[in-house]
Amino acid sequence: MRIISGKYKGRRISPPKNLPVRPTTDMSKEALFNVLNNHFNFSGLKVLDLFAGTGNISYEFASRGCDNVIAVDGDFGCIKFIKQTAQEFDFTITAIKS
Repeated sequence: MRIISGKYKGRRISPPKNLPVRPTTDMSKEALFNVLNNHFNFSGLKVLDLFAGTGNISYEFASRGCDNVIAVDGDFGCIKFIKQTAQEFDFTITAIKS
């Protein structure tokens, strides 16, 4: 899993094996952000990532300049991983278990 673009472009993120997730593939993520890039200016955008899993999409938004990213997931392990990674990269991601 890697960050495709933005401040942390190319950075690899390795989630623990025991998380109950299937991360979004790089190809799917690249297609999604190519569409979004043509419609939105990411700086100042507020983002809600429901069913965040590893936080893959949240990291991409934060890397591209979104200041307010909220990641929601039901698994405590996923939330813990998102918080650790956000702190490591100095992202302003709020992770909520719900």
